[in-house]
Amino acid sequence: MELADSGFLDIAGQHLEYRMIGPRPGEAPTLVMLHEGLGCVGLWGDFPDKLQQATGCSVFTYSRAGYGHSSPVQLPRPLSYMHDEARDVLPALLDVIGFESGLLIGHSDGASIAAIYAGSHQDHRVQGLVLIAPHFFTEDTGIASIVEAKKAYGKTDLRARLARWHKDPDNAFWGWNGAWLDPDFRKWDITEFLGYIRVPILIVQGEDDQYGTVAQVEAAQRDCYCPVRVALLKGVKHSPQRDAPDATLKTVSGFVRDVIAATKVA
Repeated sequence: MELADSGFLDIAGQHLEYRMIGPRPGEAPTLVMLHEGLGCVGLWGDFPDKLQQATGCSVFTYSRAGYGHSSPVQLPRPLSYMHDEARDVLPALLDVIGFESGLLIGHSDGASIAAIYAGSHQDHRVQGLVLIAPHFFTEDTGIASIVEAKKAYGKTDLRARLARWHKDPDNAFWGWNGAWLDPDFRKWDITEFLGYIRVPILIVQGEDDQYGTVAQVEAAQRDCYCPVRVALLKGVKHSPQRDAPDATLKTVSGFVRDVIAATKVA
């Protein structure tokens, strides 16, 4: 199908907003961007545009169901929601947009979805992964920060700020927060997928990430058999692309160019 610069796609019974920047898939390698647990197309800001300019790639962003202007989800979300996205939605989406080659770039929940996908699908179109602030298992520090987010949602302007980006901020927030604070979610662990990833990985992590420690990075270094490049950014919290945009752009675009160049040589 011919993709407009922005619009909606109907995937797996969901009406998903998207944005397409630069060449279309088939004309250049494509970077498919998977947002964080409270993210959406708009909350990437101008990072996708700058990434497209720096790499020359096609860049595709979309809002998962429950976020942005996409379809709402039924609450509570199943605790398998990231697995479900990687199994049911992402494969269909890649086919619909005509994805032929490129990388998955995920932030937080999006990084986890990218890791699950790459570790459970033998998709030779995927040449590499960029995992920004990924989580592969739950940590006490991360859960504590999500508890604080719950408090902030009721007592501060957090809901109003989210309403700028999400058609239904309650659906977006409680879908994420409720799943992570479910007692059974303490057992959530996707490290089993790491050993099955067969493409190079870049992990970008803030040293002051309030949702995850370097133990997440160490898990990938321990369990992956593929090359794992790590960028630990000082003074950066959970959103490197916002906290340190220049350093993150330089690191991510350099990795993308290296992966694409290596693929062409091979």
